Amino acid sequence: MLTKADDYPIHQLPEPISNAGTDRNFYDRYFFNGYTRSGDVFFAAALGVYPHVNIMDASFCVVHKGVQHNIHASRYLVNMERMDTQVGPISVEVVEPLKSLRIKVDNNEQGIKADILYRGRTEPLKEPRFTRRNGPRTLMDLTRLTQNGTYEGWIEVGGERIEVKPEAFFGTRDRSWGVRPIGAADAQPQVPPIPFQFYWLWAPLNFEDRITLFHVNDDEHGDAWNINAVMAKTDGSEPEEMAKCRAEVDFVPGSRHARAARLFFEHRKGGTTKIDLTPKWQFYMHGLGYGHPEWGHGMHKGELVVGGESYALADIKSFAPPFLHIQAFVTARMTLPDGSVREGCGILEQMIIGPHAPSGFTDILDPAKG
Repeated sequence: MLTKADDYPIHQLPEPISNAGTDRNFYDRYFFNGYTRSGDVFFAAALGVYPHVNIMDASFCVVHKGVQHNIHASRYLVNMERMDTQVGPISVEVVEPLKSLRIKVDNNEQGIKADILYRGRTEPLKEPRFTRRNGPRTLMDLTRLTQNGTYEGWIEVGGERIEVKPEAFFGTRDRSWGVRPIGAADAQPQVPPIPFQFYWLWAPLNFEDRITLFHVNDDEHGDAWNINAVMAKTDGSEPEEMAKCRAEVDFVPGSRHARAARLFFEHRKGGTTKIDLTPKWQFYMHGLGYGHPEWGHGMHKGELVVGGESYALADIKSFAPPFLHIQAFVTARMTLPDGSVREGCGILEQMIIGPHAPSGFTDILDPAKG
């Protein structure tokens, strides 16, 4: 099947773009988050394409006045066309590749509307390739670019309009593509069974004159199988890859969510940058489909289906799925090797399930001790 993308010089295989290799879990995805410096308004958006199950889905979320509002949409890929990046009321438009993108949310029953333009503050950063197997099966094999930026436009929630101004709204967007679990689970269980374990921290941060990016995937022993840290100034100079990096996390007793965290960046030319993170509140990622019992990524919902939900953050007392995977809005205090200090903000994404020896976790969801 030929599609619009076939008229662009972007082919990687002697196949039409509609043919995405052989793994049914192949996906191609946009992600965005945005927030005021105080964290009193937060929004997030995502749009995913799943060629082998012929589905495209999208979500848009707003946290305003302590309430998280989520809208979800899912549709069939008509004629396997991936260039039409609109799902019901939610759309993503590439305005200038690698620089600016537009998110729109049109009228819907959830009462959420938006028209927001994203602009990058620095060039996109390509993270190390993520490859992970569970026994003989490929769990993850993907590439991701991440870019911090600003937003302008407006969001409307329940008839109340929020003006989004670039001097007030920072955030992050990413693009990832490859293989990870999507759609319905495999009906045939893996033998012998392998207990699921995943330790993930991701911290894109915005400061006045620079951005930082940190992530780590640990195994059950605390050994990192994917870790990276980058610092990029907003003056256009070359981003700085760190020689080494690590994180320390203090957990809220009785949960698996961070009470505080510290990042350490070792520079190749010597010296260490320390970043102290203070979580203020948390956004629940199932609003974007991650682990959502009904709106999981690539799930078969029908030709076109739109839905949503809202809940007060203060009412969420559980750290178990679907409330395990979070992005905590954080304030950040950076101390550079010369002793100078920068104040900033961002998010600390956390998805920690299964054993992790340095954290004292020994089972699938045992909580941190007091």
